[in-house]
Amino acid sequence: MFRPFLDALRRHGVPVSLREWLDLMAAMEAGVAGWSVDDFYTVGRAILVKDERHIDRYDRAFSESFAGLETVPVEALVSEAALPRDWLEKLAEKLLTPEERAAVEGAGSFEALMQKLRQRLAEQKGRHQGGNKWIGTAGTSPFGAYGYNPEGVRIGQDESRHRRAVKVWDKREFRDFDDRVELGTRNIKVALKRLRQWARHGAADELDLPGTIRATADHGYIDVQTRPERRNAVKVLLLLDVGGSMDDHIRVVDELFSAARAEFRNLEHFYFHNCLYESVWRDNRRRWNETVPTWDLLHRYGRDWKVIVVGDASMSPYEIVAPGGANEHWNPEPGELWLRRLCETWPDHVWLNPVPERHWPHTQSIGMIGRIFENRMMPLTLEGLTRAMRVLG
Repeated sequence: MFRPFLDALRRHGVPVSLREWLDLMAAMEAGVAGWSVDDFYTVGRAILVKDERHIDRYDRAFSESFAGLETVPVEALVSEAALPRDWLEKLAEKLLTPEERAAVEGAGSFEALMQKLRQRLAEQKGRHQGGNKWIGTAGTSPFGAYGYNPEGVRIGQDESRHRRAVKVWDKREFRDFDDRVELGTRNIKVALKRLRQWARHGAADELDLPGTIRATADHGYIDVQTRPERRNAVKVLLLLDVGGSMDDHIRVVDELFSAARAEFRNLEHFYFHNCLYESVWRDNRRRWNETVPTWDLLHRYGRDWKVIVVGDASMSPYEIVAPGGANEHWNPEPGELWLRRLCETWPDHVWLNPVPERHWPHTQSIGMIGRIFENRMMPLTLEGLTRAMRVLG
């Protein structure tokens, strides 16, 4: 029954040897994982994955092979909110016409929305569906799931439907971008080459043919000369928006990330969600307990680094202008302040947006960030990359 799993691992690029596979089978026979899918996942990853770069590929192969064997109960989704399970069970969804959506009013401000949520949590005593006030489902209330509100707090819903939530109560898991992707990266590499600045450094281990010819002619005997190898001296700091609406753009960002890895020897990357705040992270599996203070980035990487931010810039305006407006946590300072600090620290900066440029005027937050970046936002297309490299160069 495990043969399809082995095939999936190899199909996704996880280098699994026969010895490692037999070790996993021996562990299963010894009852190491018992009957738990989670335990089997952990044991399998420990035995089969020898490089952390392959963890994401292992996850995809595992999900493909064992999806549906275990479901996450509703209690797990709402436990942090301390809300009863039946309050958020999906019995129906609210589907509104464009006219009906336009008639639904938001709270008016981020502070008013949070105050309403505190009041609802204190007052609500039962389950509600289809209403416009209480925490529930299939209504126009700002709080709950499977309804519609232009400014709400999403609670107990596994994924976005309208992309209008100001905050998301449930804990979400994001995956790292894959630096192995090759399909479609060739043209991206060509565009990135425009940013190259060659310098010679390191050990003198490359044959200097013109120097050898000159030295031989001068000395009358073969005098081999060497020189340090030419390397790309550009230093790039890549900041990647991940999760939420960026899930629609995973493929193109994978291709960009893979191409950047190949082209820039001095490349550092960090992740953020929606907008830059007080911390970033390197590994999405550890984004809640192994973060890097953004101040450290501002002080660690000098002004000669070129900063490329990749994100769709599509979010609630509160996430940019309001303290506490971040989608998943309570930020002490507004995102706009951190973005301006970025622009002041690194003069060479651009924002690459995977959303088609013709759609930008329809999203308020894209215009706001575009103004903060002083029109240094480019579309994540080959033409946009070429423009961005000219700006950075």
